[in-house]
Amino acid sequence: MRALQRQYIVDVFVLVDDSLPKQVKPGARSVLTDSELLTILIWDGLCEPHKNLSTVYDWIAREYGDYFPRLPAYQNFVAHVHRLLPQMAWFLQTLLVTDTPLRFADSTMLPVCKPIRADRHKVAKGAADFGQNWQGWHYGFKLHASINHLNQLCAVVFTPANEHDNQVEERLANAHTKVLVGDSHYGGSVQRKRLWKRFGCLVVAPPHYKQRKQIAAAWQMLLLHMRPKIEATFGRLKDHFFLVTSFPRSVRGYFVHYVRALLGYQMGANS
Repeated sequence: MRALQRQYIVDVFVLVDDSLPKQVKPGARSVLTDSELLTILIWDGLCEPHKNLSTVYDWIAREYGDYFPRLPAYQNFVAHVHRLLPQMAWFLQTLLVTDTPLRFADSTMLPVCKPIRADRHKVAKGAADFGQNWQGWHYGFKLHASINHLNQLCAVVFTPANEHDNQVEERLANAHTKVLVGDSHYGGSVQRKRLWKRFGCLVVAPPHYKQRKQIAAAWQMLLLHMRPKIEATFGRLKDHFFLVTSFPRSVRGYFVHYVRALLGYQMGANS
């Protein structure tokens, strides 16, 4: 990826504006167009990811006021971003590398608060849930994803934290997928057969510790040794794009934040 300079924001706008479907919306027109607002969110992820919309707004007003001279008041900016969620999700879908034959799959917890505070957490009540992994108990959501060997996202699915990985496994592959590599949660015989029957996809996962015959070919071991790529991707999303958050004040706000982070990551990975 070439070094980003200020003027490259125009290239991002052209890409976004050419891609977004043109819709005539009833009511008063927003100060910013959907294409301009989506450009701001993506550019933030490409240049200098911020933890919340407040810091995004301040950064754009300070550094790019000449590109967006009619930036609306902050509350109107946030309201427009929330209305934009369907377009954000649609644009993310267009960026996914869906035709890759080899995918690495895993999931990661997205806690919204500490488990001890879950009973008092009203924002995500009814949508979030308790889930457990090797790190312990979490309350919130879970991101299931598959990537290719270049760490580009191929599929993403959000669920409550209690959703088991093998229940989502089929949604992380498609007809182009020939090999799906995952941990032992993806190795169940029922799901293996379903993916083979539906997509002709072979699942490569470590043998279960209770299996009597724990046999793997050399090429399977090679793929399993590459599986930490997906864990590195999750680490980058959390450490650099601040994927885990407790700032939003609504369930929609959480998913605005999650999709915003994934957009910034995927645009950078595709560049």
